[in-house]
Order: sequence, then C-alpha cells, then structure tokens
Amino acid sequence: MTSRYDDILEGLSEFVDSVVVPLEDKNQDLFDCGRRFYGADGAYSPAVKTLLREVRERAAEAGYYTMLAPEDIGGGGGGAELLYEVWRHLYARYGPGRVLPFASVAHWSYGPSLLCSALTPTAQERMLPDYVKGVTTSCFGMSEPNAGTDAWAMTTTARADGDSWIINGTKQWITNSPEADWVFVWAVTDGELRKQRTGGISCFLVPTSGPGFAVDSVIKLFGQAGGHEGIISFTDVRVPADALVGKLDQGFALALGGVTTGRLYNCGRSVGLSKWALDQAASYAGVRRTFGHPIGDYQGVSFPLADCAIEIYAADTMARDCAARIEAGGPAHHEVAMAKVFATEMCSRVYERCMQVHGGMGLTNEMRLYDGWHQARIIRIADGSGEVLRRNIAKALISGRR
Repeated sequence: MTSRYDDILEGLSEFVDSVVVPLEDKNQDLFDCGRRFYGADGAYSPAVKTLLREVRERAAEAGYYTMLAPEDIGGGGGGAELLYEVWRHLYARYGPGRVLPFASVAHWSYGPSLLCSALTPTAQERMLPDYVKGVTTSCFGMSEPNAGTDAWAMTTTARADGDSWIINGTKQWITNSPEADWVFVWAVTDGELRKQRTGGISCFLVPTSGPGFAVDSVIKLFGQAGGHEGIISFTDVRVPADALVGKLDQGFALALGGVTTGRLYNCGRSVGLSKWALDQAASYAGVRRTFGHPIGDYQGVSFPLADCAIEIYAADTMARDCAARIEAGGPAHHEVAMAKVFATEMCSRVYERCMQVHGGMGLTNEMRLYDGWHQARIIRIADGSGEVLRRNIAKALISGRR
C-alpha cells in the first residue's frame, strides 16, 4: 500500500540499513546473549546503552529521530498519520528480536514528544539541547503499584514548599526508567480535586540524577535476565517551580494525550510485527514439504495464513482511520481504544498461527518469532488492557456517546 509518506519511509529504511544494521551485525554477540545484553542490575548493559545512544544521535543528525516531535522544539512536526506509518513500517521491515532499528525514531514515552511543548522556557533550556540530539532520554511516570488503569487512585504527591515542589511516591511499570535521564512524573497536587476526579493531578519534569530519586528494581519478563521497565521512587525529591509541566492540577489531560499516542503506536507495532510474521510463515509454507507437497497446499496451513491476512488488513484499516481522525483534529478516543484492542489481540493470534506453521522451528531463537509472541502478549496490557478498554467502550455506548 502506497502513501504520501513513502519517500520518508524509504529514506528512513536507507538510514537504518546503512547505519544501524551494520552496528547491529558488528555487535551481534551482545544481542544473542542475555547476560551480555543486560547488566548485573537487570538494566541494559553499558555496551548496549552506548550503541542505543549512538543510533539516537546519528538518527538525530540525519533528521529522523525527531521527525515526530513538535516543530516548536525543533522537531519535524509529524502528525498521527506519520507516527502510525513509521512504526508500522519499522516493525514490518525489521521484525522482532531486535533493538537498535527502533531507536532511530524517538519513542513517544522516552523521546521528544508533545509533552516538551508544555515545558516552561527554563525547563526547556535545561532539558532540550541534549534531549533532541538523542544524548539523553526520559520516561513516562504515571502507573503505580495500586494505580495502573485507575490513574485517579495514584498516591504520589507533590507539595509546594516556597519556590519549590517536594515529590514523594512510587511508580511501577515505567518503561525506560532504568536508563532515563529525566522523568515526567504525575503527582497529586490537590487531594480534594483528585477525590472528585475532576483535577488535582499535575505533571513535573524531574532529573533522575538528583537526590531522592531511585530505580528500586528492574522488572524482568518471560524469564529474561533483565528488562526495560522498572519501579522508581521519589523520596523528598525537590524540584523548582518551573519544573511544572503544563497547568497546575490539570496534568491528567497531558497523560491522556500520551496514552492515546501510545495506543496508536501499539497499533502500528502490532500491524507491523504481524505483517513480518505472516511474510515469514507464507514463505516457509511455500518451501517446506511434507508427504510430497509444500505444506501450503494443505488447508490446515493455508487457511490460518489467510485468516492472518484478513485480520491484519482489518487492523491496519482501523488504525489508519484513527490516525486520520486525530490528524484532522477530531475526537477519536474510543475509536483508538477499539483499534488498540483489535490490533493487539490480532497480533497474538497471528503469532500463534505463524509459529504453528513453522512447527518446531517456530519455537527456536533463530526464527525470532518467540520475541514477537512475547511483544504481542505485553502490548495487550500496555496502555490499557483489552478488558479495561472494552469497559470504557461499553460505557460510552450505553450512555449514548457513540
């Protein structure tokens, strides 16, 4: 399918193929062994961090890293449609089991994003010079141990103290927190408004190098030696008044904007990963022979592949429609929720089928399908589980908000 972004995607592919893939190939020993990929603390090893930073910096120099960031901070100003196309393209072309290619474009939660436009001028001066160059990264500090989907239940607080704010609390499941230089943290600034669920939550920019901030642990998934998510804590962390992001007591709107972006990103990720898996399985079905025939001749193989193609097309169409709605400035909150549910669950089904088509080979590290299967399982929960999103969609239907 062609789009008005084909030239951008072609240029991005050329950059990744010529700059990033050679780096990956040269350091394959790091990526093939979990004990070298992760450090003793479970975070990325120093060598992996160095490679990721090199990719970010070189992508920034080439103009790709910040192409989705707002123009007012020096980014390319790419909208929702380009965001979807970029991530769909990257995951479809480079597939699972890789890290470096996906550092070529700033991720919505740990690279330059719309949140940067809400920073105060002095905070922008502190953060942005290295941030937009890919030297530093951030994380999105929203979820807590007892306040995941129900963000209004958060207990992290920010108390005014003269010309400063003092932050206390714990956040959990925070992607990129083990590596981040900055954290956008949401905290209760007015307990009464928060109880009424009408406001009282604000966002602050906090450096992770300051006193009182800690990465308490790295969360490990699927038996891996480390992870990219962490539990972070704030103990009397003091930040200046100009660390407030956006308006006081109205930080929840900023978070919702980020979550909507995250859901669209995960649609692109799901469709791209699924397309990659289907390409592998369809190719394998044409060459693997049993009982004198390619296995693709048997309906037990060919029909599941057809189902994959049908569902990928449906998810892709839904996500493109959502991106167009957002690009046009229209409401798309529930449409994005529906697309996220369908696309992420579709991705899990596609990987189950494609792994089955490959038989025992589908379980091997060599085929990389296992990593796509892991990713698919994770993103069914990230940025709103299917169950919670179904609840929200149903509430809108029953209340007449269609």
